Amino acid sequence: MPDCTWGGDPVGHKQEEGDQRTPEGDYVLDWRNPNSMAHLSLHVSYPNEDDRAHAEARGVSPGGMIMIHGQMNGFGWLGRLLQRWDWTDGCIAVTNVAMEEIWHAVPNGTPIRIEP
Repeated sequence: MPDCTWGGDPVGHKQEEGDQRTPEGDYVLDWRNPNSMAHLSLHVSYPNEDDRAHAEARGVSPGGMIMIHGQMNGFGWLGRLLQRWDWTDGCIAVTNVAMEEIWHAVPNGTPIRIEP
């Protein structure tokens, strides 16, 4: 993946809603949003069955709506500067240029492995 920013607490697999972590493991890019609050976004199929089971065992919500997206709309001109710190809530942020490349290269249903 191009230079990217992970969630605000990027160490370790996402455990529950609000932990600001990015899920790790095998998922699918299952749908896309051309009208996202960030420059384009691709949805990651988190939580999967295992994620839901682990969260349920702990009595918490696994969360969801994990996306790969560009910069927040209106801030694309900051490009790589925004990539210097973790500002997402568990999503994966890339520059708008990188997001355009990803958007056009991968169709819905594309498998993705997210690794630390």
